[in-house]
Amino acid sequence: MENQKEKHSNHIKKKHRKEQNLESQFRFNLDICIKHKDLSGAIALYDAAISQNLRFNNGHFNSLLYLCSNFVRDPSSPSATLETSNHLAIEYGFRVFRHMLSCNVNPNESTIASVARLAAAKGDGDFAFKLVSTMGQYKIEPKRRSYVPALFTFCKNLEAEKAYSVEDHMTTVGICPDEPELAALLKVSLETGREDRVYSYLHKLGSSMGCVSESTGEIIENWFLSTVAIGVCGSKLDPSWIREAILKNGGGSHGLGWIGNGKWLISRTRVGSTGCCYSCNEQLACVDIDRSETEKFAESIASLAKEREADSKFSEFQNWLESHAHYEAIVDGANIGLYQQNFEDGTFSLPQLKAVVQELYTRNQKKWPLVVLHNKRYWKLWENPSNRELLEAWVAQDMLYTTPYGSNDDWYWLYAAVKLKCLLVTNDEMRDHIYELLGSSFFRKWKERHQVHYTFVKDNLQLQMPRSFSLVIQESEKGSWHVPLAAGETTIDESSRTWICITRLGSCRTDCDEIEVKVDKSSVTGETLNWLDEKLVNHCTSESLKSANKLDRDLDIFPTDDNKSTARNGKRKDLSVSPSRPFPLPC
Repeated sequence: MENQKEKHSNHIKKKHRKEQNLESQFRFNLDICIKHKDLSGAIALYDAAISQNLRFNNGHFNSLLYLCSNFVRDPSSPSATLETSNHLAIEYGFRVFRHMLSCNVNPNESTIASVARLAAAKGDGDFAFKLVSTMGQYKIEPKRRSYVPALFTFCKNLEAEKAYSVEDHMTTVGICPDEPELAALLKVSLETGREDRVYSYLHKLGSSMGCVSESTGEIIENWFLSTVAIGVCGSKLDPSWIREAILKNGGGSHGLGWIGNGKWLISRTRVGSTGCCYSCNEQLACVDIDRSETEKFAESIASLAKEREADSKFSEFQNWLESHAHYEAIVDGANIGLYQQNFEDGTFSLPQLKAVVQELYTRNQKKWPLVVLHNKRYWKLWENPSNRELLEAWVAQDMLYTTPYGSNDDWYWLYAAVKLKCLLVTNDEMRDHIYELLGSSFFRKWKERHQVHYTFVKDNLQLQMPRSFSLVIQESEKGSWHVPLAAGETTIDESSRTWICITRLGSCRTDCDEIEVKVDKSSVTGETLNWLDEKLVNHCTSESLKSANKLDRDLDIFPTDDNKSTARNGKRKDLSVSPSRPFPLPC
């Protein structure tokens, strides 16, 4: 009897080892198929595994689904035609998904994303969106990629309202569309004649993106060249309302609707270092986060700081700052003092910090900045008698705030710069995960407007002030638009960046283009360049320019001959509303 039990036990163990060996071999071979994008091989493995009653887990199903969904996007199988392979990938993909559900294996986000791509490949945006909409029942948190298949399918099929529903669903779960999604929504709005939606998506691109890709730029151009855009009549608004709206929004846009009437003139042009457009001569703005965003930003910093600091200590700083709100620049003392000190005998460089403070004092009409320094580092500097006179002078001028022991001085200098709406001198790019809690979109915009970088070249300080204009889509009070184009992977001189300038016919033309055409750069002398810079600055004066340049005066850079402004006035074939080719259904 005992021998029979032992034999039975050994049989079960042997069978279990065999199953483990089969599963391991299946996993190994499946990984090879995925690596080589071998769809036929993976299907053969799958069929064989089913015949052997192999138990599938979540990883097996997801690997098969990933291969099928990736194949319809990037087919490379040498064993079949593209059409046949796509059909096979879709067929087996859904078969695997049904098998997964029948085995009571719960899907995850990766599962939904793969199956949604398969649904999109056969043009079924409704099913792709249904999958994402029901993720909650599996307690799955969606990602941006979860929505992309449904959104792109609706856009390609010109089902605009359904595409807007996908965007709305994304918003409700806190997911912001990226440029590809916004460009697709902009295009379907263009092709279905929804001028209100086009206006909205132009603003969304401007508020969440910097420079846009060439393809997005072409979609924007196509809108303004379309018969629908030409027929849009702008509202007649009080100019003071428009200016107030621009100020409230932080500059760069008013958001009150289209302005003007008639055809649009489109130019590919350049922008000078002072922010003057060479095509229409309008002054571009240095865009800041709006008033409400600024207050929320400051509150969120204070809230996070109090969670991680002794509440009373940070509250003391807030109260102190309320009675010392006159600063126009905040200095990250530790970042500057430790700059380039990562060598054996390196130490905190007070002379470097002093140089930055003095330079800001000189530039800013003899107004001292606020230096934020940790208390521990302050007393370390105090130990050196040669430092005491300078430190005492800074304390006497109310220009030094020492943060308490156990605190993170980052919270203090960041809060002060945001609360006082002033410049922040630091090379800290604030990429730590904690800063992500503050919101990447408007945080990026705030840094572009307020952060001052620095360097020391042979002990000589060089401050890199914020640009006098922002690299974002901008809408002026006259109703014109300016769109910066991305330059690819290479870093370019901003003077050579291409901008799309869009104005309505009848607006005043300027002599920026004429100057660019008439002057040959090869024969330009220093005196001529000075005259040109002065002429452009005189044309481009504005309150925003004065504010942005109060600490920095750049020299304008002359555009090259081969980059002259080129204009299109809509005389080429006007774009009417016409459907795009939808996804082909598999045969």
